[in-house]
Amino acid sequence: MQHLPAIFVGDARALDFLNTVATTADGRIDWLEDGEGLLSWLQQAQLVPNGVIERIQRQSSREELDKVAEQARSLREWFRGFVQEQKGRPLQRKDLKKLERLNRLLERDASFFQIAPATDKDGNALELRSVRSWRSPEALLLPIADALARFLCSEDLTYVKACEGPTCTLLFADHTRSRARRWCSMALCGNRAKQAAHRRRRKASR
Repeated sequence: MQHLPAIFVGDARALDFLNTVATTADGRIDWLEDGEGLLSWLQQAQLVPNGVIERIQRQSSREELDKVAEQARSLREWFRGFVQEQKGRPLQRKDLKKLERLNRLLERDASFFQIAPATDKDGNALELRSVRSWRSPEALLLPIADALARFLCSEDLTYVKACEGPTCTLLFADHTRSRARRWCSMALCGNRAKQAAHRRRRKASR
């Protein structure tokens, strides 16, 4: 699959999911515009094993994958609305009522534990591993739902911010010690802001 590299600046997979649609210097880009785009993003985000992606791609029609991508876009915009409404303050128990859609999606997961060869270096021969049953293309939504749920239960939305770039639409979790992060990336909007400030100073000095 050859697709434009995705942007991972959110410091949380849930926010990277929201950032799958973005306004860049080249215009608006949606990494989930079709089924192939969804598969590519899931692969880049390392949310679905490569073997599973290849199998689902092989066994599913283009129409089936495009339908799942449409559902992913709908989930994204619903979650964006929730985050935009709640960011800047910690979540409270009463906010749980607004998350019914996510809980309903999580209920569809079919996972189980399996004894497998150990991957640690502690000398254990076996380990208990959680395995997901990928029964249909719609199962591609489940690792996304899992990432959203983990984000909501582990992050303080007080520190979820929007990039201060004039045209940027990207979100991120500010994990800096001073909570002073302003840009999605210093290589992107941060660098543009520095260049703009430099031009203003040169103009003022004249």
